[in-house]
Amino acid sequence: MTKLSVNINKIATLRNARGGNTPNVLTAAINCQLFGADGITVHPRPDERHVRYRDVLDIRPVITTEFNIEGYPSDEFISLVISVKPHQVTLVPDAHDAITSDAGWDTLRNRAFLTDIVAAFRKKGIRTSLFVDTNPVNIENAALTGTDRIELYTEPYAASFSGNAVKAIEPFIKAAELARELGLGINAGHDLSLENLHYFSECIPFIDEVSIGHALISDALYLGLENTIQMYKRQLV
Repeated sequence: MTKLSVNINKIATLRNARGGNTPNVLTAAINCQLFGADGITVHPRPDERHVRYRDVLDIRPVITTEFNIEGYPSDEFISLVISVKPHQVTLVPDAHDAITSDAGWDTLRNRAFLTDIVAAFRKKGIRTSLFVDTNPVNIENAALTGTDRIELYTEPYAASFSGNAVKAIEPFIKAAELARELGLGINAGHDLSLENLHYFSECIPFIDEVSIGHALISDALYLGLENTIQMYKRQLV
């Protein structure tokens, strides 16, 4: 069954809006785990506008489920990941001022750069995943970096889902099948929601993990965090 990793960045954004420690990000991570999340995802950015580096250090000792750290592999980020030793690191090509991840890696152009970073994390026993689109060239070159997994950038699927679900999912099925043929594990994330998650999971049942933050945390405002996590898990095959 595909695992659900809950991205708690939006909880940190709410906390940072007022200062102080409400809502408590560490408590939120613990509760997500308690309520059935298979993993916790954080994406500390250089300006620390949501999850902070201190949060990452605080969360790691109390998380017994999978811990996934996303981010652009700057020197500071690499040092954080190596010191924390999460179960997985997801590398994204975001600019420092990106509002959210909005593109996958050009793995052909960045292959040498990514290969060295993947090797460094592998030496520390940290699983790596590269954020990519459905372009076969990017998937093929991701495999050549030595990464363990890719994470498919699913915003194009989510944007087209309501208009034509069959057409929206088609490139993702092809991309996932190619990745599996190349021996890569497959994650997925970005704009997956209660509306579109089940169809995605049904069409690609061999996805290892989905990482969901914005939609899930938004739904939790209305439905409650525990109930929302369980609702999302029920969408997965």
